[in-house]
Amino acid sequence: MSGDIRDKTYLDHKDILGLNFIKAPGIVVFRRHYREGLRSQIMEILDPKALTYETKGVFINGVRLFPRAAPSMVFRIFKTRFLTIEEAWEEINRVKIIASYLVPENMAKSQEFLVDYIRHGKHDILLCGLQEYVRGVILDPWSLLDQRHLISLLDELRDEKMKNHVMETKEWIDIFREKTGQFIEKIKRMIKDARFVPDLAGVGNLILTCSGHIKLVDINNISKIIFDSNIRVDDRGYPVCDKSIEALSLLERKLLGKSLEREDCIYRIFLDPERMDRVKAIEKAFHHTICAEESYSD
Repeated sequence: MSGDIRDKTYLDHKDILGLNFIKAPGIVVFRRHYREGLRSQIMEILDPKALTYETKGVFINGVRLFPRAAPSMVFRIFKTRFLTIEEAWEEINRVKIIASYLVPENMAKSQEFLVDYIRHGKHDILLCGLQEYVRGVILDPWSLLDQRHLISLLDELRDEKMKNHVMETKEWIDIFREKTGQFIEKIKRMIKDARFVPDLAGVGNLILTCSGHIKLVDINNISKIIFDSNIRVDDRGYPVCDKSIEALSLLERKLLGKSLEREDCIYRIFLDPERMDRVKAIEKAFHHTICAEESYSD
């Protein structure tokens, strides 16, 4: 394993403080986020006082509690290596395009920045981001998403100490479905106008908030949409564009109860049965490769 921060499988507070561009150590604490990103290192940014409460406890009404420290923000280090500054700016511009359609209701706000990453005397371009921490529960397009499942998600939100912010069940579900329709329309407009789609397929990429909004939190895999018969894969070999369109269709069918409009050019092309069979084969090969890589690293 190299000494490059982008190659490490596990990061801790000391790893981040060791970066040449991190200043004023001790103001915040960095802790590895529970999600391990394929395309970025993800760290929570914590208040040291909140972390002390988590580890040593705090007395509330005579009872010692150990509340888990909630991040103030999330720090991302992109794993992509850029040969030129133009390549890095192209990546940032893609994020800006997605944000222009989705922020603030449907995407975690993020500030990207480029740094001169120095290690062993070598200079490199490193893309990082400070991202809003979104409280909520994971919304998986491939789960049932029926009435019972939505109620269970609402119960999870209540358990997340959001009781004062969560409405009555029926009102919340009605509002959630309405906001889901708005989210889907924004994504479709982005696809048709800007010809880009973010990764909607990855587990944990979409978070459901107590207000009923769906928020995109993973902005590291943005695909260019080309309306033809070719199936394109990302740098890891995953057919993310096709799978994102499929995820979008699942949200529309399951949450809005709509029969998909096949005359819609998005669904007509990307949900063609023969094409979906080819995508499934590519996806299977991708997972086989990932499993082989994990076995080798162990």
